[in-house]
Amino acid sequence: MADAEKAKGNAAFSAGNFDEAVEHFSAAIALDPSNHVLYSNRSAAYASLKKFDEAHTDASKTTELKPDWPKGYSRLGAALYGQGDLEGSVEAYNAGLAIDPANDTLKAGLEEVEAVLARQSANPLGGMANMFSSPDVWAKITANPQTRPFLQQPDFVEKMNALQKNPNNLGAHMSDPRIMQVLGVLLGVNVQTPDSFAEGEGIDLGAKKAAPKRREPEPEPMETDEEKSAKKCKEDAIKEKELGNAAYKKKSFEEAIKHYKAAIELDATDISFITNLSAVYLEMGDFDECIKQCETAIEKGREIRADYKIIAKAMTRKGTALEKKGDMEAAIQIYTKSLTEHRHPDTLKKLKECEARLKKNTEEAYLNPELAEEEKAKGNEFFKNGDFPNAVKHYTEAIKRNPTDHKLYSNRSACYMKLVAFNEAKADAEKCIAIDPTFAKGYTRKAGVQYFMKDYNKAIETYQEGLNKCGDPNNEELKKGIQSCAHMMNAANRGELTPEEQKERQERAMQDPEIQQILSDPVMRKVLNDMQEDPKAAQDHLKNPMVLGKIQKLVSAGILQIK
Repeated sequence: MADAEKAKGNAAFSAGNFDEAVEHFSAAIALDPSNHVLYSNRSAAYASLKKFDEAHTDASKTTELKPDWPKGYSRLGAALYGQGDLEGSVEAYNAGLAIDPANDTLKAGLEEVEAVLARQSANPLGGMANMFSSPDVWAKITANPQTRPFLQQPDFVEKMNALQKNPNNLGAHMSDPRIMQVLGVLLGVNVQTPDSFAEGEGIDLGAKKAAPKRREPEPEPMETDEEKSAKKCKEDAIKEKELGNAAYKKKSFEEAIKHYKAAIELDATDISFITNLSAVYLEMGDFDECIKQCETAIEKGREIRADYKIIAKAMTRKGTALEKKGDMEAAIQIYTKSLTEHRHPDTLKKLKECEARLKKNTEEAYLNPELAEEEKAKGNEFFKNGDFPNAVKHYTEAIKRNPTDHKLYSNRSACYMKLVAFNEAKADAEKCIAIDPTFAKGYTRKAGVQYFMKDYNKAIETYQEGLNKCGDPNNEELKKGIQSCAHMMNAANRGELTPEEQKERQERAMQDPEIQQILSDPVMRKVLNDMQEDPKAAQDHLKNPMVLGKIQKLVSAGILQIK
């Protein structure tokens, strides 16, 4: 089996037995010639043996079989570097980085080669490298009996051709004794044997200093049977999930359940399978089973430290199931807990809607018109006895029991008036009118507040609105209210109010948005100015019904006095 030979090759490589590793990788290739990893591993073994030509061939085969695999370009870059083709090595590393820009191995290899190129550019061996581009270099090699045999060696000829094209690559080839021998010939140095350089004879060209220290290549790791099985299970689980998703979209829920359960059995570490299963039960209306699956997903997610977003999703789905079961309080709790895991806008929306429904349900469950009447009777009794705080308490309870009874708001408004809580009294009167616009008492309550706040103009408007809507244009209480307000306005206009009362009246009027709008109107400011300085122009202004109405509004509010 190819995998068995690959495993033996990896073991031999790890033990430093590179020849043996080549044998096993070759045997594996014979059994599986289309496996790019095998060529990559054998390239690494050849590179470790300094057989860079063979390493280059295998690396090229690797990129041919798997052009989108970054590791192949790492092998190719290393082999080209070993051959002395630094520019080619740079191109190989860059090709790999174009596929995987974050690959550390490719980055390190590229940096290493570029550093050599930089050193060569900074110190090109004192011009010695240029000797290889000399026209008579081949003649000198042929004339020398020691270098002449090298011409029969194809790899030597290839290296010499490369050096002639790019002499600056000399440093990368100085580990080859044949190149050193040629250099000696070109320099006129009598080099007897290649070993003489290693023993310190001849000239010191700094070759060893120029050669960079390279990292040894490593073969691809061998997957264990357990790892292979786990990988296969994950792949099969994803396929089951996709089948489940397709069935879910078709509303084939039983089929979806079957596929999701199969995915869970194949891979228990992916809780998205469980949350998908819970979604099926939710759609089927089996809320208890949905909740059970969500709890399983949450527990399993905590155990395997799953993404908090997935755990939050399981919590939200549990909340949805609880809400559909009618357990609003439990749903609110789990929604809130989900938001602490991940603040998703959909969960926040569900929480707010659930809280609103719970509030509405609670209020509706509290409704009881009969008990409301009992509380109203208690409130009436306290009102008669002058105990207005307790009267408010019972009227409030009555309103909770029956919030559509307009008379309850009218009664509580009367209590607030007695307690000088004018804003609360006015709000209750307006609520009373909103519920029953024909109820005259609601208008008298509201106008009464306005009267006590010395907003006589507003009070008259409210009384008049009551006469128009209550169905009784001769309602005595409403008509008397208008008369009382008119009397107070006339008294104010006659100057019968004390300065303090007049000031208070004007301050209240100035808080009215309508009065503020009139006074901020440039046209009205011109009219008011003419009334003081040009009476004739003022008379012309008053012929305009709109202007006249606004002047009357200011007079009624006590802002403007006409004597």
